[in-house]
Amino acid sequence: MKRQLILEDGTVFVGEGFGSDIERSGEVVFNTGMTGYQEILSDPSYCGQIITLTYPLIGNYGINRDDFESIAPAISGFVVKEAADFPSNWRNEMSLDEFFKEKNIPGISGIDTRKLTRIIRKHGTLRGMICSIERAEEDVLQQLKATVLPNDQVKRVSTKTAYPSPGRGRRVVLVDYGMKHGILRELNERDCDVIVAPCNITAPEILSLHPDGVMLSNGPGDPKDVPEALEMIRGIQGKIPMFGICLGHQLFALANGANTEKMKFGHRGSNHPVRDLQTGKVALTSQNHGYTVAEGSINGTDLKVTHIAINDGTIEGLKHNKYPAFTVQYHPEASPGPEDANYLFDQFMQMIEAVKSEGETTCQNVEI
Repeated sequence: MKRQLILEDGTVFVGEGFGSDIERSGEVVFNTGMTGYQEILSDPSYCGQIITLTYPLIGNYGINRDDFESIAPAISGFVVKEAADFPSNWRNEMSLDEFFKEKNIPGISGIDTRKLTRIIRKHGTLRGMICSIERAEEDVLQQLKATVLPNDQVKRVSTKTAYPSPGRGRRVVLVDYGMKHGILRELNERDCDVIVAPCNITAPEILSLHPDGVMLSNGPGDPKDVPEALEMIRGIQGKIPMFGICLGHQLFALANGANTEKMKFGHRGSNHPVRDLQTGKVALTSQNHGYTVAEGSINGTDLKVTHIAINDGTIEGLKHNKYPAFTVQYHPEASPGPEDANYLFDQFMQMIEAVKSEGETTCQNVEI
């Protein structure tokens, strides 16, 4: 079954369709990871996007029950060079084609993903549509040019009501802006008593839960589309230790007077080197973001840059100069990717203990 991917600049790729035959449009992005396609396609941070994987063979180990990062994938489409028809792995339960049919997600294979990636790297992310070969290019281009990218992705993927993931250790409120299951898993492994909260939870609601710490999760889209989070962050910082990841990092920056900006094509992959400015050590990290904290906007705030990306020098980590709060732009839970930065969850636990040992009323100026 022939299918086409049409970009807003007029570029047309013709390939073979798999998965659902529904037509979908979205922002076309690329991920350079060589493994972990199941975690990638189920990452809520890709809500509304069409993912291109640069590794040429995808689906060779199938789909299994264990590697999902969300229950319902939120992507708009999937683009690969070759989709394996007959996966082989002891954990395999179904093929990519079967899975995407079940989830009503369109895919296209057999196109030059290297060419597509070069176009995105040169021109930046573009709107695109996966559609039937019968669709007229002119009609699709007009539709794409009239398409306004959504700004409600966080609300789409966040839990609607709070729920517990019980433990007998420290109580952590995990604010779900599009949480990957790997984050919850890391907290569970440390026996935290986790309460997963919706994206619109308020500071008084968080404080009423009497948490020992708060985590701001990853999530999709532009952080400026979640203004209600900024008031909440300002209302709890200095009162509760805080750790932010990816979108949570950007929201933390905005709440403290910094600015964010859209990147040309973002960071999406599992081998991005990041330097810890305090120790000088470099970690290979998993990343998925299209926005970054603007470097110059840190000046005049109470924030300090702690980590930078080696490839382009963008900000990858922040800490507050007065309050026990720190954030990173990358994913310390990996899923998929290297686990070099997993220690940050332990650092968060240490920060919580340091605050508790100083007393709940002296949360300011606690150092690890």
